[in-house]
Amino acid sequence: MNKSQTVFVGLSGGVDSSVAALRLIKQGYSVVGVFIKVWHPDFMICNWEAERLDAMRVAAHLDIPFLTCDAEEQYRDDVAEYFIEEYRAGRTPNPDVMCNQYVKFGAFMQFAKDKGADFIATGHYAQRIEAELGAEMHRGVDTNKDQTYFLWTLSKEQLEYSLFPVGDTPKDEIRKEAEAAGIPTAQKKDSQGVCFLGQVDIPEFLSHYIDLVPGAVLNTKGEIVGQHKGAQVYTAGQRHGFTLSTTDTKRPAMFIIKTDLNKNTITVDTNKPEVTNQSDLVLDKVILRRQVSVGDKLEVQVRHRQTPFAATVSKLEGTTMLLTPDQTEELTAVGQSCVLYVGEECLGGGILS
Repeated sequence: MNKSQTVFVGLSGGVDSSVAALRLIKQGYSVVGVFIKVWHPDFMICNWEAERLDAMRVAAHLDIPFLTCDAEEQYRDDVAEYFIEEYRAGRTPNPDVMCNQYVKFGAFMQFAKDKGADFIATGHYAQRIEAELGAEMHRGVDTNKDQTYFLWTLSKEQLEYSLFPVGDTPKDEIRKEAEAAGIPTAQKKDSQGVCFLGQVDIPEFLSHYIDLVPGAVLNTKGEIVGQHKGAQVYTAGQRHGFTLSTTDTKRPAMFIIKTDLNKNTITVDTNKPEVTNQSDLVLDKVILRRQVSVGDKLEVQVRHRQTPFAATVSKLEGTTMLLTPDQTEELTAVGQSCVLYVGEECLGGGILS
């Protein structure tokens, strides 16, 4: 690569993006720090000003230009509204995936292109590997921090325009590197949860947009055993967030195995819901960065940090794919991401339907 090229780095105010910028400077790129301003609801206190200030401090320390990309509209329309509407429909969304698709590698990428940047870069723990047929996305070397699960929607074109400078290094080494360079965010804690929720829990947030009505928790016999806050906010496999009438502290954990929006009930059992090798996983909105064929055996991940399991491609038509698991696995909620791998390479994925 031509080291005189310009890279716009998404500076969040955290340590990972700060070191990403530092490394690119050392590699000879012309680096510009960019804070991405996103939407938050009026009824919540947001600390974006403090985050932007941290990002500005990093840019000043690294002596690089600093810009702000206003992505409020895209965040509201493509992340927050998606989040609300998916819950309203009884599906479980993954806002981090949509934030990457529409904001960081959507609005921010377009912002960078419009200003003549050759690449964008982020602090994601993923690796861009140059291969014979172009760039491939591989897992970050830090298995606990690997973020390829949240980046599956990137097209081949988006990946070619993107750099991931910290993906080849464990997180603890990144912090040490930041400290050695005197970066002011070196010891800053990682952000947690959905960005626009802050400290508000999901039912509280959704109650401002969806009419949540408390209802009955049922056992597998149809008997009422507790109460929930509104069937829309619950996910298959969830074990918290509802109240059971029993006071037995030694009872086994109860998992949600079914939600019924029409009756406003959830059903729980001591066994987690499962999908067997007799049941296909149906994926919609599939995005693939290289060719996959019927009969191919892939590694599948339906939750972040989950141990991948093997599945065979049993059907592939347009943007729809059917996968047959090789073994029984815990059922994952409709609406979640199903990400596809071959070894360390992330091929893409789809939405479970």
